[in-house]
Amino acid sequence: MTQIPPQSLTPRRELWLLITLAGIQFTNILDFMIMMPLGPQFTHLFAITDAQFGLLVSAYTLAGGLSGLLASSYIDRFDRKRLLLVLYGLFALSTLACGLAPGYRALMLARVAAGVFGGVLSSLSQTIVGDVIPFERRGRAMGIVMTSFSVSTVAGVPLGLFMAAHFGWHTPFIGIALMCALLALFAALTMPALNAHLKMHAPASAWGRIRETLADKNHQRAFLFSAFLMFAGFTVIPYITIYMQTNVGIPPQQIPSIYLAGGVATLLSARWIGRVADSRGKFETFRLMAIAVVFPMIAITLLPALPVAAVLPVSTLFFICMSGRMIPGMAILTSAGNPSMRGTFMTLNSAVQSAAMGLAALVGGHLISRDVNGLVQNYWMAAVVGSLASLMAIYLAKKLNLHKGAMTGVPAGELA
Repeated sequence: MTQIPPQSLTPRRELWLLITLAGIQFTNILDFMIMMPLGPQFTHLFAITDAQFGLLVSAYTLAGGLSGLLASSYIDRFDRKRLLLVLYGLFALSTLACGLAPGYRALMLARVAAGVFGGVLSSLSQTIVGDVIPFERRGRAMGIVMTSFSVSTVAGVPLGLFMAAHFGWHTPFIGIALMCALLALFAALTMPALNAHLKMHAPASAWGRIRETLADKNHQRAFLFSAFLMFAGFTVIPYITIYMQTNVGIPPQQIPSIYLAGGVATLLSARWIGRVADSRGKFETFRLMAIAVVFPMIAITLLPALPVAAVLPVSTLFFICMSGRMIPGMAILTSAGNPSMRGTFMTLNSAVQSAAMGLAALVGGHLISRDVNGLVQNYWMAAVVGSLASLMAIYLAKKLNLHKGAMTGVPAGELA
């Protein structure tokens, strides 16, 4: 198959493009993440169980998975910039609907709508990085884009929790929607046209491209890798705040400090890990981080009643390792897609990732339970399941062939 050369941009325009994508990802991630620390509020306000709250989290990701399947039929037919702006506008409206929701059912419907557009946004951003950034700089580029996770935890989640505590749970979502409007305007003014992929496609039906993408054995292995990559964290992450407040005894006003400390640490570590992945090898870096995350993942689910200062080292290490494995992991995954089908591949991958996150949240919600005192039980079981998924991702990563510049079929393990 013909290779698509990276789209040529000046270093300055390339940097602005990455910053723009990071901003879009920031609002997308924040919209998803703000739900999890609001868990205690929602379970109390709506009188729902932990499993029902897990369904509220999963609604976003499962809807994103379904929309990813549909988007894979058209994503490679349009200029990436135009498609990004349309989807982002619809995502902003859906987030606004979350902020205006009067109750649980309305919020559930709004979360589904946000997931429909947010899930595709994530894959489209990753596709643009794969189109524009050469393989040898892709780890650093992913590091820049994924600082959005760090910034959302450093500034977004604590600010969102503050707004929710003082002005009601509706306000964080309304604030995110307003931020989306500003970033959409900025993207429209600064992003170049991104249509090089259109020149490389022979006329073919959308479903024909999907069948071709799914038939590729390397793509099949990549989808499995992606599923385990995402599943590993989301058996545990949605229930951290609930466990911290009920079992560890952290007061609600101190919960933002956990996200703040974790966000600052990942903000500092993300770009460094991206550089290490480029210099030392993406697979080797991923393997190291995917093993390292097991220890704080299990530890955070076994914490006894402690002051927040004693909790921060464990929770911060968890955030660093969880974010750190995603940087080389996504660089590997982006490179596993055949360049001529990268948009379709990444959109199908978004469906896989969303389904894996939703399934993981449901599994975690059903593994944990409450005793007669309201304390969370069996949280450690969710961490064990997540740890096994992380180790399985290492095994699958080594079996992937990566598209590296003009080369194809380079085994991931040989890039260590």
